[in-house]
Amino acid sequence: MTLLREITEKVHPPRALSVPWPLGFPLGAPDDAPLQRKVLLQLLALLPREDVPVLEEFVP
Repeated sequence: MTLLREITEKVHPPRALSVPWPLGFPLGAPDDAPLQRKVLLQLLALLPREDVPVLEEFVP
């Protein structure tokens, strides 16, 4: 999971999910369990991918 897409693009990790929130809030707003669950599910969905490196945008 990355909050700073520009840095992630230079590092080339095997799998990353870019999220649109500010530093300190990688899962979105506090106490928003449904949104946090969506983030985690999209992040975990990257694990079986073999077309690496892959950098996806979070889709709410």
